[in-house]
Amino acid sequence: MADDYRRQGFELERRIFELDIKCSSLRAEKQDDDYLQNASAILDKLKSFYRQGGESSNLSKLLQDYTQVILDITFYEENKLVDQEFPEDCSPFKIQQLLQDLTEPEVLAARLAPAQEVQSVLGLELLECLYWRRGALLYMYCHTLHQRKQWIKKNKDTFLKCIQEGVRYLMRMLQVRNSVKLNDGVVLHDTATASILSEGIFSDTHLLTMMYIGEMCFWAVKYEDCSADTMDRKEDRLQFRDIGTQILNKYVLACEGPLQGQGWNTENAKEILSILQ
Repeated sequence: MADDYRRQGFELERRIFELDIKCSSLRAEKQDDDYLQNASAILDKLKSFYRQGGESSNLSKLLQDYTQVILDITFYEENKLVDQEFPEDCSPFKIQQLLQDLTEPEVLAARLAPAQEVQSVLGLELLECLYWRRGALLYMYCHTLHQRKQWIKKNKDTFLKCIQEGVRYLMRMLQVRNSVKLNDGVVLHDTATASILSEGIFSDTHLLTMMYIGEMCFWAVKYEDCSADTMDRKEDRLQFRDIGTQILNKYVLACEGPLQGQGWNTENAKEILSILQ
């Protein structure tokens, strides 16, 4: 057991000091960035822990702190891509790098704590955030590409692949927490809250995720219908029309029902539904 802790500690320690170098380099670009400052503060705490010879007996807490650093650093990098409107020359490589970075906490948790579920190691909120961030990054990228008609004509399959990957991440985000079963001893006196939770909607981010999925499914259907190149692998693809219809119907019902008057607009969702159905 002691050897396991030392092995775990060494691997995590190596990654933490690598991230510290990266964070310092990025802070040279923008010293006052709040996310990089937060990442740097957490990294200082983690480095101090290892320099003092700490044993990684609380592996879950160390991995959670490490995950937060990843989230903060990649958020800064994502914002740079968005501000630059996803340059065509470097964006594909940079996006894959970010997706890999945002996948690493899951991989490390599974490898360093194989006897535990990843969600119990990282916690539901962080795991949700990791899926959300990957899906939202691909949504933003596809949203930008959607405006580049000439690019899509030449790279239709790449565009559809990005959409499929993004939808999968966002669907996983919605599945991290099981929807509340109202017959499982859960007592909710507010029927509106009960209705929302029973549909697996736990926050504004869950609603935004549903809208993102609907839009991406619409783009996929639009370009899939005139794409002959992907027909031979149809069995590998998501059923975008069905997924988009199901998710957006749920979104509209929530926004016009329990969440009516809370500022959620359903016009775009209804317009997409009229095309998908």
